[in-house]
Amino acid sequence: MIKLGQQSDAKDLRPRLVGLAAFFVAGLLVLSVNLYRLMVVRYEELNALSVDNQFKDVRLRAPRGLIRDRRGEVLVDARPSLDVFITPAFCQKCAAEVLPRIAEVLQWDEEQRLRVEALLKAAHGPQRYQPLIAAVDISREEFDQLLARQFLLPGVDLEPVPHRSYRAGPTLAHILGYMNEITQDELTKLNGSTERPPYALGDYIGRRGVERSFEHAIRGTDGWVKHVVNARGEVMRDARGNLLQGGTSVTPLPGNNVVLSLDARLQAEAERAFPGTAGAVVAIETRTGFIRAIVSRPAFDPNEMTGRVSPRRVAQLNQDVLQPMVFRAGAEHYHPGSTFKVVTLLAALQAGVVTPSSTAVCNGGYTLGSRRWRCHNERGHGVVDARRAIQVSCDTYFYRAADLMGIDPIAAMGKQLGLGGPVNLGVAAEVPGVMPDSAYHNRVTPGGYTKGMALNTAIGQGDVNVTPLQLAVLYSAIANKGRVLQPQIVQRIETPEGKVVEAYAPKLTRQVEMTDEQHRLLIDALVSVVNEPGGTATRSRSTEYTIAGKTGTAQVARLGAVRLKKDQMEYLERDHAWFAAFAPAEDPELTIVVLNEHGGHGGSDAAPTAAAVFAKYFELKKADSFALGEEWVPPRPPKPVVFAKPAAAPADQSEPALADVPPPPESTVQAAKPGTTP
Repeated sequence: MIKLGQQSDAKDLRPRLVGLAAFFVAGLLVLSVNLYRLMVVRYEELNALSVDNQFKDVRLRAPRGLIRDRRGEVLVDARPSLDVFITPAFCQKCAAEVLPRIAEVLQWDEEQRLRVEALLKAAHGPQRYQPLIAAVDISREEFDQLLARQFLLPGVDLEPVPHRSYRAGPTLAHILGYMNEITQDELTKLNGSTERPPYALGDYIGRRGVERSFEHAIRGTDGWVKHVVNARGEVMRDARGNLLQGGTSVTPLPGNNVVLSLDARLQAEAERAFPGTAGAVVAIETRTGFIRAIVSRPAFDPNEMTGRVSPRRVAQLNQDVLQPMVFRAGAEHYHPGSTFKVVTLLAALQAGVVTPSSTAVCNGGYTLGSRRWRCHNERGHGVVDARRAIQVSCDTYFYRAADLMGIDPIAAMGKQLGLGGPVNLGVAAEVPGVMPDSAYHNRVTPGGYTKGMALNTAIGQGDVNVTPLQLAVLYSAIANKGRVLQPQIVQRIETPEGKVVEAYAPKLTRQVEMTDEQHRLLIDALVSVVNEPGGTATRSRSTEYTIAGKTGTAQVARLGAVRLKKDQMEYLERDHAWFAAFAPAEDPELTIVVLNEHGGHGGSDAAPTAAAVFAKYFELKKADSFALGEEWVPPRPPKPVVFAKPAAAPADQSEPALADVPPPPESTVQAAKPGTTP
């Protein structure tokens, strides 16, 4: 029996119980709603996060394609590199503890540590789960020290990965290029919005040369694999020590190989035979335009540049007075000197101001107005015709021809033969050079064009500037009777299995008209330079085949009253030595241009290099024929000659005259640049 007081207490307790029940029901309702939201509405999102916490995407880097020469010899491949990777999402206390520990082992300075710290901070979204390169090509000792401390380095992975290897060091550096780290702007541009971006922060990308121009073909496609990881981001292993994997994996696809037209054996000979401190050698297959050897000296080491080269070292290279980073064969231009005289002669023949039989008398110079232009032979060459003018490199003959026709026909012919514009090699930087005409001088020269400028241009001085590649194209065109071919250095692209993906054919850019008589005269004159008495390159004559060529010595410093010998001048004031040639003259196969920068004289300091490369070319051709079981047909040897001292100039001639041509028009006076030596 409940008493009255007890009934009152029960009534007071009932609202409390109802309130508790309502609170409990509301809690269950909230919990149910949240469970529904987590398990149904946000299932895919949270499941993905769960997977990310359980698995780590590891990129399987695709092997980069090889670069080979035309015979298959490997020029660029890969070698193992011990690298340090950091995954930002798993690197706990990264800036405060992990990076200082790595910096201590690798002896980083503050700048290096801050650079890696900034790289990690820049990673956002999916990039936080991708390993970023912190250090490349560390030593084995450094690798072992970090491996021993790895339990103190969460999120850090140590891996041997392929690293680009340039087998010949600085040889072909400007052609092959190098690799360095991709920039953020390049990442944004190249990756787009793909789920599996081809590039990541810290990746390397081709710089310069073939590495850059054919990046898309060489790179390949990376693969992916998921590894099981713990909360620290450490990869888990099973009882046997094997990495635990989860989900599907994608196999990497290796990049394609690039096959160059170069012959590594001929390239080695060109490097060996070239005596210059600076300069270039270009050897082009005359009939196709494919480059068989190319030297640019000095050069840099792409193995040093591939990776994280220090800013101090880059500054040293850029400040070097010899500029090793400049591709001298195509990205630097020079006065061509007397090698240019074939252009002047062809222009004069086509303008009708000279004929093959036209003669001039050289007594050591040419007078225009009140100025006198010196010939390189101060005693004079005597009576010379067109052929003889090329053979002995008589400046006076070409001064007179330029006086008669002016600069514009010379410039027009030079441009037809490929001067004044890039040759479009494609894999390396180029400059267009300068092929001046009257409009050019009216635009850039104070006072405008005057007649003396034509005289300077006629002998390859003045403002005319060419690259060694342009001159090689020009002499190939002379050998080919006006067929101007685009020079190429990549012959084909192949799969790793050797299947041809793309092959490149010779490219004809233009046809320069010349008559059979004009062509025969040019070839005959160039043959006489190397093979007949009085020629300026007779010391480089071959007894097995006929070389046709032209020497040139281009001034760098203005001549004084007394000519100085090469060893009496400072290096940077010495003349540039040129030689441009092709062989065999009867059916040209190879065209070679040699520029010995500040080397002295074309005949003594450039022509011997070309002679050595020609000899190696025919030696290799013979050996390859025997190796393939083919018949060897040697080139026709040159005609035997008897060398004698050339005739001196007549003593009674005080002023040169050009026979069989009209007198020159009234001319203006131009301050003369001294002539060149052959």
